Amino acid sequence: MCQAAARAVEFFENLTPASLDRLGALYAPEAYFKDPFNEVRGLDAIRQVFSHMYASLAQPRFEVTGCLVDGAQCFLSWNFHFNFKRFDTQTLQTVRGGSHLKFDEAGLVEFHRDYWDAAEELYEKLPLLGRLMRWLKRRARQ
Repeated sequence: MCQAAARAVEFFENLTPASLDRLGALYAPEAYFKDPFNEVRGLDAIRQVFSHMYASLAQPRFEVTGCLVDGAQCFLSWNFHFNFKRFDTQTLQTVRGGSHLKFDEAGLVEFHRDYWDAAEELYEKLPLLGRLMRWLKRRARQ
């Protein structure tokens, strides 16, 4: 595994609110970040995405389950574990997804795109919305 990918895995698996101050050691200053809810550019905006995660969820953590490296890019598969702060705070939730990372010449992430199914992995787990999403899914299969 290339050094840049190894640094990214280590960073995400050990991410804490305090480590957000070290985002510049992983991301290029004008890095692009996109997930199902956000599309931002720059360290401050990326920090806001992760800060919001910590404000909204209890005990969020990433578990990297795979890493494919191809030159100056990699794809990480991961499990994201957390508890809801507003809803069922006792049940550990898991979202399975992946991240496509591209590195610049200095080995910093200049492109970060997360892929995961927000409907199945998140919306279906919410109390009221989950019931509706599961009904829609059943209807779509008929």
